[in-house]
Amino acid sequence: MTGVPTPLGPARVTATEPPGRALGTLVLGHGAGGGLGSADLVAVTAAAAAAGWRVLGVEQPWRVAGRRIAPAPPRLDEAWTAVLAALRDAGRLAGPLVLGGRSAGARVACRTAGALGADGVLCLAFPLHPPGRPERSRAGELTAVDLPLGVVQGERDASGRPGELAAVLTGRVGASLYAVPGDHALTRSPDVVALAAADWLGGVAGPWPGDPAGVSGAGAGRPA
Repeated sequence: MTGVPTPLGPARVTATEPPGRALGTLVLGHGAGGGLGSADLVAVTAAAAAAGWRVLGVEQPWRVAGRRIAPAPPRLDEAWTAVLAALRDAGRLAGPLVLGGRSAGARVACRTAGALGADGVLCLAFPLHPPGRPERSRAGELTAVDLPLGVVQGERDASGRPGELAAVLTGRVGASLYAVPGDHALTRSPDVVALAAADWLGGVAGPWPGDPAGVSGAGAGRPA
């Protein structure tokens, strides 16, 4: 683990290296209710590293400090941006850069990807809206991403089911949506989550023209 100073206090970065030369770098952030130990992040980290990606997990300053409540989104973005700047200065962002995370971490990645020079965004359990409050949509954060976008969403996610995400992403070239078993926590089948993420990352490592988003079975989002 490596401590990284930010305006909000120290963040922490955990690196998982691939067996050989890195194809690219995947930077992952955690959700507002947990850290890097969530089942989906652990599974995706292992699968991405095995597929040749350097994976850098970022623990936000509020988690490092032991606080239970995450700060407001602009403050999360500020700390995340400082961490990425430090990683870039240290030469840790080899190859194509994908920013991602689960839930609130996915939102941070979407909001900052363009400014940080990312080549793609990977969202795990994107919280399209608060549970039971579809009128409070966060769709604008997704549609603002003008990069290859992968979304892995639980079929029973109360914060946005795959069909809701498809309505937002349909027709957006370069966006892929993977429907997987489970709810917002993505704990039912983390191996399937990891397979979906690795499949999408394969398209980023080897450039492809993208395809309009669609919903299908687990692990199916980008054409083979």
